[in-house]
Amino acid sequence: MTAETIPAIDAALARRLIDTQFPRWAGLPLLRHAPAGSDHVIYRLGGELSVRLPRHAGAINQARKEAEWLPRLAPHLPLAVPVPVEVGEPDFGYPWPWAVSRWLDGEVATVDALSGSHETAVVLAEFLTALHRFDSAKTDDLVGLPLATRDTATRAAITRVGDAFDAGAMGDVWDAALAAPEWDRPPVWFHGDFHTGNLLMTGARLSAVIDFGELGMGDPACDLMIAFTLMSAETRATFRTALDVDDATWVRGRGWALATGLNAYVTYAAVNPRVAAQTTRQITQALLG
Repeated sequence: MTAETIPAIDAALARRLIDTQFPRWAGLPLLRHAPAGSDHVIYRLGGELSVRLPRHAGAINQARKEAEWLPRLAPHLPLAVPVPVEVGEPDFGYPWPWAVSRWLDGEVATVDALSGSHETAVVLAEFLTALHRFDSAKTDDLVGLPLATRDTATRAAITRVGDAFDAGAMGDVWDAALAAPEWDRPPVWFHGDFHTGNLLMTGARLSAVIDFGELGMGDPACDLMIAFTLMSAETRATFRTALDVDDATWVRGRGWALATGLNAYVTYAAVNPRVAAQTTRQITQALLG
């Protein structure tokens, strides 16, 4: 399936999919939600539901993964997470599963609102502690890839953006992350895409964590990227203490922040000023440590 053969993911397609597969919602208004992420087109369905349709093949497993695992995880987590309601099937030329979930109120978390909040840093540490401690049998199909698998792409990105950031400093951070001892304990659950855009707030307080498409098991260091996407140096220290992170995991987490920030920067920053600002901050904070 190529991009050229996928129909336009618009309100007409979403309406047909909903009305055909879930006719009980046929009378509910449908409104496109913005901003959406790079992986899904999102519609609000009535007042209580959201519809998420993957934009590309890399996101096609999320609907069924969330439907299987979020109901198990939710009772153990201190922040709200999406509540899956239905998984839709491919139809009308649209090739992938799609999801209907309960609508979560709130706005996307912002650096301006939360970066200086030590309370937020502690709440995020508590959320990750609970997630990482979730007791479930190992699931081989959800085992995450090690940081080293990003080496070629990350070094290429460092070279590509060397005029915008300190290439030598980025290389040092990356080398240190790869040289750090690997996770040698049993695999734990991780969110996998734990950055500012996947947090919701009401007022100036965290209310929910969304987008578990990268949920998996393995090294929890990938979830430390939130320390560099959202926090200041001071609140980052509070977060690290509350999470009780060892030095090797912290160094690997800094590497994850650099690698994911560079990947998003080279992919989207030239065409999206919002992503450019977010990833510039992420890279800069990763360099600060």
